[in-house]
Amino acid sequence: MMYYRPLVRHGETRPEGALTLAGGSLWFSEVELLSREAPPRIVPVGLIPTEVRHRLTFRRAAIAGLDMTRPKIMGILNVTPDSFSDGGRHIGVEAGVEAAQHMVAAGAHMLDIGGESTRPGASFVPEEEEIARTVPVIAGIRATSEVPISIDTRKAAVAMEALEAGAQLVNDVSGFTYDAALAPLAAQAGAPVCVMHSQGDPETMQNDPRYDHVLLDVYDYLEKQVDRLEATGILRDQIVVDPGIGFGKTQAHNISLIKGLSLFHGLGCPILLGVSRKRFIGDIGQEPQADKRAPGSIAIALAGVAKGVQMLRVHDVAETAQALRLWQATR
Repeated sequence: MMYYRPLVRHGETRPEGALTLAGGSLWFSEVELLSREAPPRIVPVGLIPTEVRHRLTFRRAAIAGLDMTRPKIMGILNVTPDSFSDGGRHIGVEAGVEAAQHMVAAGAHMLDIGGESTRPGASFVPEEEEIARTVPVIAGIRATSEVPISIDTRKAAVAMEALEAGAQLVNDVSGFTYDAALAPLAAQAGAPVCVMHSQGDPETMQNDPRYDHVLLDVYDYLEKQVDRLEATGILRDQIVVDPGIGFGKTQAHNISLIKGLSLFHGLGCPILLGVSRKRFIGDIGQEPQADKRAPGSIAIALAGVAKGVQMLRVHDVAETAQALRLWQATR
Protein backbone atom coordinates (compact mmCIF):
# COMPACT_ATOMS: atom_id res chain seq x y z
CA MET A 1 0.00 0.00 0.00
CA MET A 2 1.18 3.52 -0.81
CA TYR A 3 0.65 6.54 1.41
CA TYR A 4 0.76 10.17 0.23
CA ARG A 5 1.90 12.88 2.64
CA PRO A 6 1.50 16.39 1.18
CA LEU A 7 4.51 18.65 1.74
CA VAL A 8 2.50 21.62 2.91
CA ARG A 9 3.52 25.19 2.13
CA HIS A 10 2.10 28.65 2.79
CA GLY A 11 2.74 32.11 1.46
CA GLU A 12 2.21 33.92 -1.82
CA THR A 13 4.86 32.27 -4.02
CA ARG A 14 2.78 29.38 -5.25
CA PRO A 15 4.10 27.43 -8.26
CA GLU A 16 1.91 26.57 -11.22
CA GLY A 17 0.14 23.27 -10.71
CA ALA A 18 0.21 23.43 -6.90
CA LEU A 19 -2.88 22.02 -5.18
CA THR A 20 -4.93 23.62 -2.42
CA LEU A 21 -4.90 21.65 0.83
CA ALA A 22 -8.36 20.73 2.17
CA GLY A 23 -9.99 23.82 0.68
CA GLY A 24 -8.00 26.18 2.90
CA SER A 25 -5.19 28.67 2.36
CA LEU A 26 -2.29 26.19 2.38
CA TRP A 27 -1.00 24.38 -0.70
CA PHE A 28 1.38 21.68 -1.85
CA SER A 29 3.16 20.88 -5.09
CA GLU A 30 4.86 17.65 -3.94
CA VAL A 31 4.05 14.67 -1.76
CA GLU A 32 6.20 12.28 0.20
CA LEU A 33 5.43 8.78 -1.03
CA LEU A 34 5.52 6.31 1.87
CA SER A 35 5.22 2.55 2.10
CA ARG A 36 6.20 -0.21 4.49
CA GLU A 37 8.39 -1.90 1.88
CA ALA A 38 10.48 0.93 0.40
CA PRO A 39 12.27 4.12 1.49
CA PRO A 40 10.23 7.35 1.24
CA ARG A 41 10.61 9.49 -1.87
CA ILE A 42 9.33 12.85 -3.06
CA VAL A 43 7.09 12.98 -6.14
CA PRO A 44 5.14 15.78 -7.89
CA VAL A 45 1.39 16.09 -7.34
CA GLY A 46 0.74 14.92 -10.90
CA LEU A 47 1.49 11.36 -9.76
CA ILE A 48 -1.22 11.32 -7.09
CA PRO A 49 -4.16 8.97 -7.85
CA THR A 50 -7.47 10.76 -8.47
CA GLU A 51 -9.23 9.55 -5.30
CA VAL A 52 -6.28 10.49 -3.09
CA ARG A 53 -6.02 13.87 -4.80
CA HIS A 54 -9.69 14.53 -4.08
CA ARG A 55 -9.37 13.64 -0.40
CA LEU A 56 -6.32 15.86 0.00
CA THR A 57 -7.84 18.90 -1.69
CA PHE A 58 -11.60 19.13 -1.29
CA ARG A 59 -13.01 21.75 1.06
CA ARG A 60 -13.92 20.28 4.43
CA ALA A 61 -17.53 20.66 5.54
CA ALA A 62 -18.43 22.71 8.59
CA ILE A 63 -18.35 20.85 11.91
CA ALA A 64 -21.01 21.91 14.44
CA GLY A 65 -21.38 25.10 12.42
CA LEU A 66 -17.64 25.89 12.45
CA ASP A 67 -15.84 26.67 9.17
CA MET A 68 -13.02 24.16 8.75
CA THR A 69 -11.07 26.20 6.18
CA ARG A 70 -9.43 28.17 9.03
CA PRO A 71 -8.01 26.65 12.24
CA LYS A 72 -10.31 26.57 15.25
CA ILE A 73 -9.62 26.41 18.98
CA MET A 74 -11.32 23.82 21.18
CA GLY A 75 -11.08 24.80 24.84
CA ILE A 76 -10.60 21.95 27.32
CA LEU A 77 -13.00 21.99 30.27
CA ASN A 78 -12.34 19.08 32.62
CA VAL A 79 -14.98 18.72 35.31
CA THR A 80 -13.01 16.00 37.11
CA PRO A 81 -11.05 15.91 40.35
CA ASP A 82 -8.01 14.15 38.86
CA SER A 83 -7.11 15.59 35.44
CA PHE A 84 -3.35 15.85 35.02
CA SER A 85 -3.04 19.65 34.92
CA ASP A 86 -6.29 21.20 36.17
CA GLY A 87 -8.03 18.51 38.20
CA GLY A 88 -10.63 19.88 40.61
CA ARG A 89 -10.57 23.48 39.37
CA HIS A 90 -13.86 23.33 37.46
CA ILE A 91 -16.01 20.94 39.51
CA GLY A 92 -19.59 22.09 39.97
CA VAL A 93 -21.97 23.91 37.67
CA GLU A 94 -21.04 27.43 38.73
CA ALA A 95 -17.29 26.87 38.38
CA GLY A 96 -17.72 25.02 35.09
CA VAL A 97 -19.95 27.64 33.49
CA GLU A 98 -17.69 30.46 34.66
CA ALA A 99 -14.64 28.74 33.18
CA ALA A 100 -16.54 28.20 29.93
CA GLN A 101 -17.46 31.86 29.69
CA HIS A 102 -13.82 32.87 30.19
CA MET A 103 -12.69 30.47 27.44
CA VAL A 104 -15.25 31.77 24.96
CA ALA A 105 -14.31 35.36 25.72
CA ALA A 106 -10.64 34.41 25.25
CA GLY A 107 -11.26 32.99 21.78
CA ALA A 108 -12.46 29.39 22.07
CA HIS A 109 -14.61 28.35 19.10
CA MET A 110 -15.77 25.13 20.79
CA LEU A 111 -15.66 23.68 24.30
CA ASP A 112 -14.79 20.05 25.09
CA ILE A 113 -16.41 18.92 28.34
CA GLY A 114 -14.97 15.83 30.02
CA GLY A 115 -16.01 14.01 33.18
CA GLU A 116 -13.52 11.12 33.12
CA SER A 117 -9.79 11.79 33.25
CA THR A 118 -7.81 10.20 30.44
CA ARG A 119 -4.37 10.92 31.88
CA PRO A 120 -1.98 7.94 32.00
CA GLY A 121 -2.98 5.67 34.87
CA ALA A 122 -6.44 7.21 35.32
CA SER A 123 -9.15 4.98 36.79
CA PHE A 124 -12.53 4.14 35.29
CA VAL A 125 -15.47 6.42 36.19
CA PRO A 126 -19.00 4.90 36.32
CA GLU A 127 -21.34 6.41 33.74
CA GLU A 128 -23.76 7.73 36.40
CA GLU A 129 -20.97 9.75 37.98
CA GLU A 130 -19.72 10.97 34.60
CA ILE A 131 -23.23 12.15 33.71
CA ALA A 132 -23.59 13.93 37.05
CA ARG A 133 -20.31 15.76 36.45
CA THR A 134 -20.84 16.82 32.86
CA VAL A 135 -24.51 17.21 31.98
CA PRO A 136 -25.44 20.00 34.43
CA VAL A 137 -22.40 21.98 33.25
CA ILE A 138 -23.35 21.52 29.60
CA ALA A 139 -26.92 22.62 30.35
CA GLY A 140 -25.59 25.64 32.24
CA ILE A 141 -23.34 26.67 29.37
CA ARG A 142 -26.11 26.17 26.83
CA ALA A 143 -28.44 28.39 28.88
CA THR A 144 -26.04 31.32 28.49
CA SER A 145 -24.16 30.69 25.24
CA GLU A 146 -24.54 29.24 21.74
CA VAL A 147 -20.89 28.10 21.61
CA PRO A 148 -20.56 24.59 20.11
CA ILE A 149 -20.00 21.96 22.80
CA SER A 150 -18.23 18.61 22.53
CA ILE A 151 -18.75 15.81 25.04
CA ASP A 152 -15.50 13.97 25.75
CA THR A 153 -16.70 10.45 26.56
CA ARG A 154 -16.42 6.82 25.47
CA LYS A 155 -19.85 5.84 26.85
CA ALA A 156 -23.14 5.96 24.93
CA ALA A 157 -25.25 6.69 28.02
CA VAL A 158 -23.15 9.75 28.82
CA ALA A 159 -23.21 10.97 25.23
CA MET A 160 -26.99 10.61 25.02
CA GLU A 161 -27.56 12.75 28.12
CA ALA A 162 -24.97 15.28 26.98
CA LEU A 163 -26.49 15.65 23.51
CA GLU A 164 -29.93 16.14 25.03
CA ALA A 165 -28.47 18.85 27.30
CA GLY A 166 -27.03 20.75 24.32
CA ALA A 167 -23.75 19.15 23.29
CA GLN A 168 -23.25 18.82 19.53
CA LEU A 169 -20.13 16.68 18.97
CA VAL A 170 -19.03 13.35 20.45
CA ASN A 171 -15.28 13.08 21.12
CA ASP A 172 -14.21 9.52 21.97
CA VAL A 173 -10.63 8.86 23.05
CA SER A 174 -11.18 5.12 22.50
CA GLY A 175 -11.85 5.68 18.80
CA PHE A 176 -15.38 4.26 19.20
CA THR A 177 -14.03 0.88 20.30
CA TYR A 178 -15.11 0.95 23.96
CA ASP A 179 -18.91 1.11 23.67
CA ALA A 180 -20.53 -0.46 20.61
CA ALA A 181 -23.66 1.66 21.12
CA LEU A 182 -21.88 5.00 20.87
CA ALA A 183 -21.42 5.28 17.08
CA PRO A 184 -25.04 4.30 16.27
CA LEU A 185 -26.20 6.84 18.86
CA ALA A 186 -24.18 9.61 17.21
CA ALA A 187 -25.45 8.56 13.79
CA GLN A 188 -29.06 8.61 14.94
CA ALA A 189 -28.58 12.02 16.55
CA GLY A 190 -26.87 13.39 13.43
CA ALA A 191 -23.96 14.49 15.60
CA PRO A 192 -20.44 14.96 14.25
CA VAL A 193 -17.77 12.88 15.96
CA CYS A 194 -14.06 12.93 16.70
CA VAL A 195 -12.31 9.56 16.46
CA MET A 196 -8.97 9.31 18.23
CA HIS A 197 -6.22 6.73 18.14
CA SER A 198 -4.95 5.24 21.39
CA GLN A 199 -3.05 2.09 22.23
CA GLY A 200 -4.67 0.58 25.30
CA ASP A 201 -6.92 2.36 27.81
CA PRO A 202 -5.81 5.22 30.11
CA GLU A 203 -4.85 2.82 32.91
CA THR A 204 -2.39 0.87 30.74
CA MET A 205 -1.61 2.90 27.60
CA GLN A 206 1.87 4.01 28.64
CA ASN A 207 3.05 0.52 29.54
CA ASP A 208 5.71 0.05 26.84
CA PRO A 209 3.77 1.13 23.70
CA ARG A 210 5.19 -0.30 20.46
CA TYR A 211 4.52 0.12 16.72
CA ASP A 212 5.90 -1.26 13.48
CA HIS A 213 5.72 2.20 11.87
CA VAL A 214 3.89 4.61 14.15
CA LEU A 215 2.78 7.08 11.45
CA LEU A 216 1.42 4.42 9.11
CA ASP A 217 0.00 2.28 11.93
CA VAL A 218 -2.01 5.21 13.30
CA TYR A 219 -3.14 6.17 9.78
CA ASP A 220 -4.34 2.62 9.08
CA TYR A 221 -6.22 2.49 12.39
CA LEU A 222 -7.99 5.80 11.76
CA GLU A 223 -8.86 4.84 8.20
CA LYS A 224 -10.42 1.60 9.46
CA GLN A 225 -12.40 3.41 12.16
CA VAL A 226 -13.60 6.13 9.78
CA ASP A 227 -14.85 3.41 7.42
CA ARG A 228 -16.68 1.74 10.32
CA LEU A 229 -18.26 5.02 11.40
CA GLU A 230 -19.42 5.65 7.83
CA ALA A 231 -21.00 2.19 7.82
CA THR A 232 -23.08 3.15 10.88
CA GLY A 233 -24.49 6.17 9.02
CA ILE A 234 -22.12 8.97 10.07
CA LEU A 235 -21.04 11.02 7.05
CA ARG A 236 -17.28 11.12 6.43
CA ASP A 237 -17.37 14.91 6.24
CA GLN A 238 -18.74 14.94 9.82
CA ILE A 239 -15.86 12.87 11.21
CA VAL A 240 -12.85 14.57 12.78
CA VAL A 241 -9.67 12.50 13.21
CA ASP A 242 -7.16 12.79 16.04
CA PRO A 243 -3.83 10.88 15.98
CA GLY A 244 -3.90 10.73 19.78
CA ILE A 245 -0.62 12.37 20.76
CA GLY A 246 0.42 10.99 24.14
CA PHE A 247 -2.10 8.15 24.17
CA GLY A 248 -0.03 4.99 24.13
CA LYS A 249 3.01 6.70 22.59
CA THR A 250 6.57 7.37 23.63
CA GLN A 251 8.22 10.76 23.09
CA ALA A 252 9.73 9.46 19.84
CA HIS A 253 6.30 8.27 18.65
CA ASN A 254 4.78 11.68 19.42
CA ILE A 255 7.48 13.54 17.50
CA SER A 256 7.14 11.22 14.50
CA LEU A 257 3.39 11.81 14.39
CA ILE A 258 3.77 15.58 14.64
CA LYS A 259 6.35 15.62 11.85
CA GLY A 260 4.07 13.51 9.66
CA LEU A 261 0.73 15.14 10.53
CA SER A 262 -0.11 16.15 6.99
CA LEU A 263 -0.45 12.46 6.03
CA PHE A 264 -3.81 12.38 7.82
CA HIS A 265 -5.36 14.79 5.30
CA GLY A 266 -5.53 11.71 3.07
CA LEU A 267 -8.44 10.48 5.19
CA GLY A 268 -10.58 13.33 3.83
CA CYS A 269 -11.52 14.51 7.33
CA PRO A 270 -10.63 17.55 9.48
CA ILE A 271 -7.69 16.89 11.80
CA LEU A 272 -7.71 17.67 15.52
CA LEU A 273 -4.39 18.10 17.32
CA GLY A 274 -4.36 17.70 21.10
CA VAL A 275 -0.92 18.27 22.62
CA SER A 276 -1.71 20.83 25.30
CA ARG A 277 0.50 20.55 28.42
CA LYS A 278 1.37 16.90 27.74
CA ARG A 279 4.32 15.16 29.30
CA PHE A 280 6.55 15.11 26.22
CA ILE A 281 6.28 18.92 26.06
CA GLY A 282 7.44 19.10 29.66
CA ASP A 283 10.29 16.66 29.00
CA ILE A 284 11.59 18.41 25.88
CA GLY A 285 10.84 21.91 27.15
CA GLN A 286 12.25 21.15 30.60
CA GLU A 287 9.12 22.19 32.47
CA PRO A 288 7.92 19.64 35.05
CA GLN A 289 4.83 21.64 36.05
CA ALA A 290 1.97 20.96 33.62
CA ASP A 291 0.23 24.34 33.93
CA LYS A 292 3.45 26.14 32.94
CA ARG A 293 3.75 24.41 29.55
CA ALA A 294 1.80 26.95 27.49
CA PRO A 295 4.84 28.11 25.45
CA GLY A 296 5.78 24.57 24.41
CA SER A 297 2.14 23.66 23.77
CA ILE A 298 1.70 26.68 21.50
CA ALA A 299 4.92 25.91 19.61
CA ILE A 300 3.62 22.45 18.72
CA ALA A 301 0.13 23.79 17.99
CA LEU A 302 1.50 26.26 15.45
CA ALA A 303 3.63 23.53 13.89
CA GLY A 304 0.38 21.61 13.43
CA VAL A 305 -1.39 24.62 11.93
CA ALA A 306 1.45 24.94 9.42
CA LYS A 307 0.67 21.36 8.35
CA GLY A 308 -3.02 22.18 7.87
CA VAL A 309 -4.54 21.00 11.16
CA GLN A 310 -8.08 22.34 11.43
CA MET A 311 -8.67 22.17 15.19
CA LEU A 312 -6.45 22.70 18.24
CA ARG A 313 -7.55 21.23 21.58
CA VAL A 314 -5.98 23.43 24.26
CA HIS A 315 -6.03 24.46 27.92
CA ASP A 316 -4.47 27.90 27.38
CA VAL A 317 -7.10 29.46 25.12
CA ALA A 318 -6.15 33.15 25.30
CA GLU A 319 -2.46 32.50 24.72
CA THR A 320 -3.14 30.13 21.82
CA ALA A 321 -5.62 32.51 20.21
CA GLN A 322 -3.09 35.36 20.36
CA ALA A 323 -0.35 33.20 18.85
CA LEU A 324 -2.67 31.98 16.11
CA ARG A 325 -3.69 35.52 15.16
CA LEU A 326 -0.04 36.51 14.85
CA TRP A 327 0.82 33.42 12.83
CA GLN A 328 -2.02 34.12 10.42
CA ALA A 329 -1.10 37.82 10.10
CA THR A 330 2.54 37.12 9.24
CA ARG A 331 2.13 34.23 6.80
